Amino acid sequence: MAEFIVMPKLGFDMREGVLVSWLKDLGDTIAKGEVVAEIESDKATLELEAQSGGTLLHLIADEGAVVPIGGNLAIVGEKDEDVAGLLESMPGDDGEVTQIAGLDEIADSEKGQVVPSFEAETVQGTFPGGVRATPVARRIAEQQGVDLSKINGSGPGGRIRKADVEDHIAGAAKALARMPSADYEPVGAGDMQIPTSRLRQAIGRRMMESKTTVPHFYVTSDVDMGQALALRKEINALLPEDQKVTVNDMIVKAAAIALRDFPNLNASFAGDSVIQHQQINVGSAVAVEGGLLTVVQKNTDTSTLTQIAIDNKSMVARVRGGKSHPDDFDSVTFTVSNLGAFDVDHFIAIINPPNAAILAVGSAQQVPVVVDGELGIGWRMKATISADHRVTDGAEAARFMQQFKATLEEPLKLLL
Repeated sequence: MAEFIVMPKLGFDMREGVLVSWLKDLGDTIAKGEVVAEIESDKATLELEAQSGGTLLHLIADEGAVVPIGGNLAIVGEKDEDVAGLLESMPGDDGEVTQIAGLDEIADSEKGQVVPSFEAETVQGTFPGGVRATPVARRIAEQQGVDLSKINGSGPGGRIRKADVEDHIAGAAKALARMPSADYEPVGAGDMQIPTSRLRQAIGRRMMESKTTVPHFYVTSDVDMGQALALRKEINALLPEDQKVTVNDMIVKAAAIALRDFPNLNASFAGDSVIQHQQINVGSAVAVEGGLLTVVQKNTDTSTLTQIAIDNKSMVARVRGGKSHPDDFDSVTFTVSNLGAFDVDHFIAIINPPNAAILAVGSAQQVPVVVDGELGIGWRMKATISADHRVTDGAEAARFMQQFKATLEEPLKLLL
């Protein structure tokens, strides 16, 4: 039976994705779980796996299309199966059941077929806002503040397409700046206005939401890392290169162990309630070109150090290679942001919604220390938790930091 391939949700705040490219052609046989396309979220370019097997019967979304989560991308089913019923059942912009209002016949040069493209019209026979436009055109117009009634559509019956809206936006830009470039627009003498990427826009949107709606407070501890660094050296001497443990892996594991006793920090605020998550899934912030992504290691408190190392290495490699899986970013319950590799002494991090807390970690450094009344040299690392005051309080966060610190200072606990 024919089924839709839909745009998956690749993060709790994802609203839409971009279909970057199809990796399969019409008529190709595909297996369940096989990669059929590349899609781009606010976070990364990801591989889209088929939710069911069969023959690729119809491509609904073109490459470059912006598709909402759950939106239909293609149809897969038995060879030569009739898919007209599925196409007629597709919802319009407002979620109502749609009917065919017109055809835009597109010749399929490879297969000699004519493929219909359907315009969404509500059951009542009217168009949202009285303007005939495709869903993608409406979405772009809303995002850019464009009045669709001022655009002449080039589609059948005057339908406004994505290209019409983009041409209108480009024309307005040229009216404001006579010499624009594809990537940069002059602002003043020596200044350049650089368009932000989808990733940077997403980071800005989420961090603004977090800092303006979440009451942050901060608790800092100084951790003796001498024994942890010594243990790491011993462990890595026994492991192959692809399983070697990083300092961040040890920090992630220590945080996960501490979270067992502090469920309010492994939680999310939900208005009149707090959701305490059953799984402890610790995310690690990863610097990538143009921004920051958080990859998520699942069941971190029960995973071995080597498993955490393997998982994190694999996810970081996929992120930086542009081949991430949706699962790499899913279900984070607590985040670690580690700037230790950049010789950072101390910093505070912004909470990653909807999490209740985030741990910021600086470099492990050799510094003068006083032990048993005597001055010496030791390895110390500053760590700061940022916590949501709607969910937890200073004393609880301080106790969490005490346990986190104690685990790293007696690092054999990481192996239990």
